[in-house]
Amino acid sequence: MRALVLRQHGDLDVLALETDYPTPQAVPGHVVIRVRASSFNYHDVFTVKGMPGIKVPMPVVIGLDMAGEVTEVGADVAGWAPGDRVLVNPINKKKGLMGEMLDGGMAEYCLVSADQLIRLPEGVSFEQAAALPVAYGTAHRMIVTHKTIKAGDNVLILGASGGVGTGCVLLAKHLGAHVVAAAGGPEKCQRMLEIGADEAIDYQKVDFSKWAVERFGKPQRRSYEGGVDVLINYTGGETWGPGLRCVKRGGKILVCGATAGFDPKEDLRFIWTFELQVIGSNSFYNEDFSSLMDMIQKGQMKPVIDKVLPLEQAAEGLALIRDRKVMGKVVVTP
Repeated sequence: MRALVLRQHGDLDVLALETDYPTPQAVPGHVVIRVRASSFNYHDVFTVKGMPGIKVPMPVVIGLDMAGEVTEVGADVAGWAPGDRVLVNPINKKKGLMGEMLDGGMAEYCLVSADQLIRLPEGVSFEQAAALPVAYGTAHRMIVTHKTIKAGDNVLILGASGGVGTGCVLLAKHLGAHVVAAAGGPEKCQRMLEIGADEAIDYQKVDFSKWAVERFGKPQRRSYEGGVDVLINYTGGETWGPGLRCVKRGGKILVCGATAGFDPKEDLRFIWTFELQVIGSNSFYNEDFSSLMDMIQKGQMKPVIDKVLPLEQAAEGLALIRDRKVMGKVVVTP
């Protein structure tokens, strides 16, 4: 079968589209799916480059997110049959992430443990489903499952144009918040407004923290005036310190990653002086995916998909993710 295969760490040019990669066969407790759509995440860039402390077994087909149709059912599998439309939870309970610890979705077929399958409703396309797991599932757990945003909140989202970011914009708006999206460049800012953000700022030209203080007022120590109610910051790095300065007393900082650095300089005085709540969120669960698909069915949300590419152009799509030249998700249809 055709598959996008990683055999050694390096730049994205080490990825190879192979035409004779072994087609998986069903084994007990597993099914084989015909992958109809798979989407990239920035995590795939890290997988290709290599991450300290994580040994990726090679060769491996990359791609965490996928949706497709069951083609073969292994022994001891109940409740699933050929032809069933499914979304795959990327976490294999025994081995870890699909596309990292075992073959993922950037191939025509994939072997999947039956307990990772989620039934795909007719009203949700393969492309929409494949856009959900890592990005939208993470956003949903951070915002909806943890109940961190309510109607009327002023919410500032850093890195809003990526997969998690667009998910945060859509979900925060759905909950009735006033959403400010920080994105890089005027085109992305315009697109943020088009998908529902109330305001958009270009972080390449504007200091987001100073802008927020000018827009919402300086946070006060002895009252609850000034600042944003919620800051979503999974960027970290140099944005962490300024982020502390624009959140109101009693406000929340939501964290689900640190794409720009996990060990930032921090002034702890802001944490206690303004009684800030730093709330971490990790991973995603089937209930997050089911809730998101229900929202899609009801017309309450539409995942933001920048491009849908054939498998032959998959590596080019990942390069766009790496270079932050996309809005939302890049989906591949093997």
